[in-house]
Amino acid sequence: MATQQPATRPANPRFSSGPCAKPPTFDVTKLADAALGRSHRAAVGKAKLKDAIEGTRDVLGIPADYRIGIVPASDTGAVEMALWSLLGARKVEMLAWESFGAGWVTDVVKQLKIDAEVKTADYGQIVDLSTVDTKNNDVVFTWNGTTSGVRVPNADWIADEREGLTICDATSAAFAMDLPWDKLDVTTFSWQKVLGGEAAHGVIVLSPRAVERLESYTPAWPLPKIFRLTKGGKLIEGIFTGATINTPSMLAVEDYLFALDWARSEGGLQGLIARADANAKAVFDFCDANDWIANLAEDDATRSNTSVCLKFTDARIQDGAAFAKAVAKRLEAENIALDIGAYRDAPAGLRIWCGGTVETADLEAMLPWLAWAFEAEIAAQA
Repeated sequence: MATQQPATRPANPRFSSGPCAKPPTFDVTKLADAALGRSHRAAVGKAKLKDAIEGTRDVLGIPADYRIGIVPASDTGAVEMALWSLLGARKVEMLAWESFGAGWVTDVVKQLKIDAEVKTADYGQIVDLSTVDTKNNDVVFTWNGTTSGVRVPNADWIADEREGLTICDATSAAFAMDLPWDKLDVTTFSWQKVLGGEAAHGVIVLSPRAVERLESYTPAWPLPKIFRLTKGGKLIEGIFTGATINTPSMLAVEDYLFALDWARSEGGLQGLIARADANAKAVFDFCDANDWIANLAEDDATRSNTSVCLKFTDARIQDGAAFAKAVAKRLEAENIALDIGAYRDAPAGLRIWCGGTVETADLEAMLPWLAWAFEAEIAAQA
């Protein structure tokens, strides 16, 4: 049992699950070319927004016939836009195994008042995906449960030939996991997660089937302007070429363009996946070597490689929530690990971000400090 503070400190103590660490090569001077003080509808603004859209397509390998739009209000805005604009045409299945998925259930059932079939699982588990009827129903789910550390293991459960739409919140999965675009009709994410971009903007990706639904179906409820993707029964194409619904931050756009360039320099999507996998493995190996801490995800096949959620398992711990907060507080006070407490609705524990912008060396330097903080807190409560 180590009692002394480790000699090595992480160079970057930022392990927050959102906003996430900036790319390692980030410097604010890299944003000097931002179109500040210019209209986003001027040629320079439209060009940068289009570059952001096509850069997203390039790095993520999104098919050429899928539309990509930059929308307001981060991933939340993108998901809400999809729910309000597309649901109601068919039976809906809602899948939830963590807080954000549960939030989408609330919006669909209580706000839109759709009589959806709701399938839930406790934190650390996932619903039985074999029971989901993707052939006939619209299905709403998170690819990676940011607050539970549980991700979809694969897309085998999604039918190739289907009448319904798959609506996927992929905000902590995009740029860290290989998303099967042929199985996803609506996909959403934000810049502030895996690429460490500045917050407030969301991305929505629509398959041709999703566009067909938008142009052939009108919801029974009124749509706020900020959610409208069609006009006169036709898709508003400008949204998907850079003519955003509202005014975007051109500084945030420049930051995203920098992050996309960094992603390319790291080998694109496969390079980012490899970085996240290496980071997550460092934490998984630490848990395997210490019997007082464990992954919240119960099945190895569903363990997230980005938002790794951990639980303390030592029988000496008297109050799990207080203990976890105290450990996180010790690490923050030493500037070793910032913002690693579990999400407020999740079980007591820690959440360590392992996306590609985090350096494995920083995680390897932080983890011995986690052991130190654990032991110090055990001694303090004795």
